[in-house]
Formats: sequence, structure tokens, C-alpha cells
Amino acid sequence: MQRTVTYFEKPGPGNSAECLDIAKKAISESGCRHIVIATTCGDTGQLFAEALKDTDINVVAVTHSFGFKEKNTIELRPEARTRIEAAGAIIYTGTMITHSLETALAAKFSGVYPTLLVAQSLRRFGEGLKVCCEMIMMAADAGIIPEDEEVLTVAGTGRGADTVAIIKSAASKRFLDLKVLEILAKPRG
Repeated sequence: MQRTVTYFEKPGPGNSAECLDIAKKAISESGCRHIVIATTCGDTGQLFAEALKDTDINVVAVTHSFGFKEKNTIELRPEARTRIEAAGAIIYTGTMITHSLETALAAKFSGVYPTLLVAQSLRRFGEGLKVCCEMIMMAADAGIIPEDEEVLTVAGTGRGADTVAIIKSAASKRFLDLKVLEILAKPRG
């Protein structure tokens, strides 16, 4: 099997449209029936949900958890939520796998904790790939995607999309079963 890998010169939202094209091509070539997309304010989730609305693909948009930036708030804009859901996508907001209790403990008591080590290790391959792995476990934990399936994942560095990967899904309690099968796009730097 041969696939093309795209390396972006710079990370960020300027790569979102190309990531959408890469994802569409991967869907037709790989047979993936599920796509999980990171979305903060809703722009990336909306872009992908609307582009894939007339397909039989299970589109899942994963947001930051409530209180990620400020107490009792979510960054997802209400109008983006409406448009994502109108396109038939599922929006999932839940506890972020690598931003849980250990983050609070590390901030209060210092030290190194296993979840933070996992997050930092995954970041060696890029912020987007860390998020792809995290989101797929969150969606599997919620029962929105099945385990042990090849799932297309899309995330980015900060905002927008700059990373596309195919990952064999696993719930967080089976993290060691999660497999990054293909990296289709990522920033070089």
C-alpha cells in the first residue's frame, strides 16, 4: 500500500481546507466509516460536518471541556453548534483524557504524573496527533464510535486543522490497544 503524506510548512488553521481534501480522499481510499474532528470554537467542526453531511460517514466533533479556559464556559459558539448538528454530526464534550485530575495535582503539588507523560510523549509527533489520540479515546469512552475500528481523525495546533491520521480506536482504559496506523498530514515544525 502506498499513501501520500502531506507535511505543512506551518501549523494552524491555514491548512484546514487542505486537511478536508486529504480526509475526503482517505475516506474513499480507506473505507473508514467514522471521522472524529477536534473543534474549539466550532469552525473546523462546521467545515467538516457540512462537507460530509450527504455521506454515510459518522461525523463526530469533539470540543474542549467546559471550564477549559474559564469556569462554567465553553468555547464552542452556539451558532457553530447549531450548524454542526444541522449537518448531522454529533458533538461530544467531555473530560479530556490528558487534562484531568492529574493536571490539577501537577499544578498544585508539582511532579510528574503518568497522564502528563503520555501527553508530552505524544506531542513529540505534534500537538495535532496528541489530540487525535485523545479524541478517539474520548469518543470511544462515550460510545459514539466503536472500538477496534480504523477511524479517521483530524486535529490541529491551536485552532484549525493541520493533522490527519487513521487510528485503530480504543477506549481510554485500553489505551495500549490504540494504534496510530497512518499519519496522512501534519506540520513539520
